[in-house]
Amino acid sequence: MQKIKAVIIGSGNIGTDLMMKMIKYPQNMELAAVVGIDANSEGLAMAREHGIATTHEGIKGLKKLDCYKDIGIAFDATSAYAHKIHDEALRADGIQVVDLTPAAIGPFTVPTVNMDEHLAEPNVNMVTCGGQATIPMVAAVSQVGKVHYAEIIASVSSRSAGPGTRANIDEFTRTTARAIEVVGGATKGKAIIILNPAEPPMIMRDTVFTLSEGANEVTIRASVEAMVAKVQKYVPGYRLKQQVQFERFGDNNPLTIPGQGKFTGIKTSIFLEVEGAGDYLPSYSGNLDIMTAAAKATGELLAERRMTA
Repeated sequence: MQKIKAVIIGSGNIGTDLMMKMIKYPQNMELAAVVGIDANSEGLAMAREHGIATTHEGIKGLKKLDCYKDIGIAFDATSAYAHKIHDEALRADGIQVVDLTPAAIGPFTVPTVNMDEHLAEPNVNMVTCGGQATIPMVAAVSQVGKVHYAEIIASVSSRSAGPGTRANIDEFTRTTARAIEVVGGATKGKAIIILNPAEPPMIMRDTVFTLSEGANEVTIRASVEAMVAKVQKYVPGYRLKQQVQFERFGDNNPLTIPGQGKFTGIKTSIFLEVEGAGDYLPSYSGNLDIMTAAAKATGELLAERRMTA
């Protein structure tokens, strides 16, 4: 089977973990090149060890590589600022882009929820790590009922939060909250991130609360469990920490939501754990692992479409 050639731009932790996933679990893409800006980066060295073309001259260096003319998909694991430059250059050459930065030039994309809607898009954005972990759960409830409000709390090890994450906490919460609404289907979304300094480092934990109506506990639980199984196909360490919990509010005991009035329906509480595969990053870095795994799954769907077009 002829595979779609791909490139990873960014040879840091996320780019390198994505590279190792593409090498260890090959599907319908062939990693043709890895791009960085540091000639001595570990990611570029590892790429060369696996016989993959590299350049430390950024996007300009990529265009000089012989393989560039054959590339169909590019993964950008750099920064929001750099991505705007990369997207313009790649799009001009007909290369589809999977954006792992906060740039959000293309539509928010979660493979198990809305990938089918964006297969023809020139650029798709992977939201945030918290979004990739929790939006499938909000969407699962939305698929069987009307979600008026959804709130997610992502707890990650402080060791797995680099300077980029720390400098963009506000952007993380705004982006994730917006994607909870746009992709997850909630009328109102809220996101919170907690950096936990515990030693030894803790595995990523996520809590999802939804307020919904129009579905019962049985259908919600079944929808959530089915969605967990779908995510596990590309993130094996994604799992429910305990059974889904419910609390019902009726006319006699409505829940008062500040600024929104009284709510009657079901409050659903979902508790998740995300353990990384340990392909390059430590297993406790589930927050980073789910981003690279989701990006790879997204790339495979884009590649499938390109192969059958």
